[in-house]
Amino acid sequence: MKQALAAAFLAAVPLVLGPPARADDEGRIRVIGRAQSESAPDFASVEVGVVSRGATPAAALDAASRAARGVVATAKEMGVPEADIGTTSLTLEARTKSVRGADGEIREQPDGYAAGNRVRVRLADMGKLGELLRRALDSGANRIEGVAFGLRDPAAAEAAVQGAAMRDARAQAERLAEAAGVRLGPAVAITSPPRTESSRPMPYAMAKAAAPRGRAAVPIEAGSIESAAEVEAVFAIAR
Repeated sequence: MKQALAAAFLAAVPLVLGPPARADDEGRIRVIGRAQSESAPDFASVEVGVVSRGATPAAALDAASRAARGVVATAKEMGVPEADIGTTSLTLEARTKSVRGADGEIREQPDGYAAGNRVRVRLADMGKLGELLRRALDSGANRIEGVAFGLRDPAAAEAAVQGAAMRDARAQAERLAEAAGVRLGPAVAITSPPRTESSRPMPYAMAKAAAPRGRAAVPIEAGSIESAAEVEAVFAIAR
């Protein structure tokens, strides 16, 4: 009789089951993968210019133009394509000088004109960079604004280092999972760069040079281009 009552009671009570486990209910492993690499630059960029003086605007501009044409002609003679040669600035301004008058006061008086012309040249054969600078000075240039080195396809370097950063993130997560005695699941979220920082290839082989003296080729060292990336990844813990 008691067994029959117990059976009837159980039949009257509904069976309540918990909801199935979801990914959101599982644990997470959050890591930041890092990677960096160094690549040899594949081009050099240099800005060469001239500043000329003249009694009239035309005289100053003509003198600067002659020197700029010499720089362009030199670059073309060395095999630089026209697409890698470009004018970056052209300036013309009146000049004044301070003159003390008979009354002792200092006044500004006209002192002709100054014209500037700057040309940027991108050189694939970096071994010829020193020769280019030397010949540009011989052509009339009197300014070297800066020398920089870079990659023609920086996106490829960035993609490679991002992939390495993701592999580092997974390796970290696997080590943590092993230490915790759990099995690592798939990546459920990937953020690159992490929200707190931005990582992009950063060239550190940069230099500025003053116009050198003498007729020897200018010594230039290219150095290397450093690429760095960080990837924030969240992995599920497999059950």
